Amino acid sequence: MIEFLKKHLVLLVVLSLTSCVSFPPPFIPFPGERPELPEYIMGQGYVTGENLTLFLLSNNPHADPDFVQRLAFYYINEAAFEGVNHDIAFAQMCLETGFLRFGGDVKPEQYNFAGLGAIGNGEPGLSFPNPRIGVRAQIQHLKAYGSTEPLKGELVNPRFRFVRRGSAPTIEGLAGTWAADRQYAVKINSILQRLYDFSF
Repeated sequence: MIEFLKKHLVLLVVLSLTSCVSFPPPFIPFPGERPELPEYIMGQGYVTGENLTLFLLSNNPHADPDFVQRLAFYYINEAAFEGVNHDIAFAQMCLETGFLRFGGDVKPEQYNFAGLGAIGNGEPGLSFPNPRIGVRAQIQHLKAYGSTEPLKGELVNPRFRFVRRGSAPTIEGLAGTWAADRQYAVKINSILQRLYDFSF
């Protein structure tokens, strides 16, 4: 009962901020029933911006609700534009940033939500001018691995050219390519499972 009340209290806070969002939410098709966990990077995501926001806040109640809400819609919009599954991209961000806690080499003000260029030993990796560009860079990197199709938007990710296009079309393929961690795909799928349990 306490968790139920907490969840709905967060929902009220987020909804009270909705009028501050300066862009309309994109259309997300209702799957009709609980969707299967995605396998391929390219494709349709199903979790709404509201549920992405609530899920992250439930895992990090200290995160700024307004920032998280805007970030969720950036993921949906940017991923849809390039044909990437936003559920996967958002789950990857949650893994890479510790649900926006950061704490590693990458700092919050870098707006680098997927550890791009952060190779350890104090190397912070790339920095981006704002959160939306940071999300766009991650989406472009996912598309580089997941597809051989050209980008639709202007390239903002300087590491895009280092990826062999279409070399990892599935989440499984990101282990040992995007990250050296052989359990990388398992960890992303674990967060996806929790996200779908939360949302559907």
